[in-house]
Amino acid sequence: MFARLPMYDRRENSAAHDALWAGARSALGYGGAHLDRDTDHVIGWARDDLLLGQMCNLPYRAQFRDQVSRIGCADYGLPDTPAGYYHSVFVVRKDEAARGLAPATLGRFAYNDALSQSGWGAPLAMVTAKGLKFHTTLRTGAHIDSMFAVADGRADLAAIDGVTWRMLQAWEPRAAELCVIDRTAASPGMTFVTANTNDLEPIRAALCAAIAGLAPDHAETLGMIGMAVLPDSAYDIALPTPP
Repeated sequence: MFARLPMYDRRENSAAHDALWAGARSALGYGGAHLDRDTDHVIGWARDDLLLGQMCNLPYRAQFRDQVSRIGCADYGLPDTPAGYYHSVFVVRKDEAARGLAPATLGRFAYNDALSQSGWGAPLAMVTAKGLKFHTTLRTGAHIDSMFAVADGRADLAAIDGVTWRMLQAWEPRAAELCVIDRTAASPGMTFVTANTNDLEPIRAALCAAIAGLAPDHAETLGMIGMAVLPDSAYDIALPTPP
């Protein structure tokens, strides 16, 4: 039995993630297995014994659609965003905000990973729809590193997952050096998944119970207000061109 929730796990919310897993594990009648925080997340998604994982919709669409079963999408209550969906925010340094998005794309765009919907797929779709393009790119490896790249002047623009941006504003002082100038369209949010060999419905019921049963402080820390089960068609999004 393997469980990993890598997408938003930080020191500040690790206890809340542990409580979420403990609630789901208890509802399923399993023993005291802990969340894994060491296995590479891509390797974790591919494990035959994956009981509970969390995945961005782009690697799901690109590589894992036939390898895992979708439990549901966490609903983080992002403003003006449907339940179970998320969006990204475009950020620049505060002194560059007045220029707007189009001039910012002429500089260097920091993205976390080419298989990130929030950091690459959604922003690319938006700028392409506006007749723009990213002229120069910088791969950073993580949203927080994209934030630092813009703040440090190594990049001029980044797109950061709206849930991550909320966490960065709360826990990373340098987020105050940046401001939001636009946002992408919504797409399916972080998706809870399990191995195809598992019985999906009991896991879904256990996870819903665990979310509902979170202590108020853990629920507030995670910002998770529920879970939405999206139709298969919600994931029928064209794959982006690589950087």
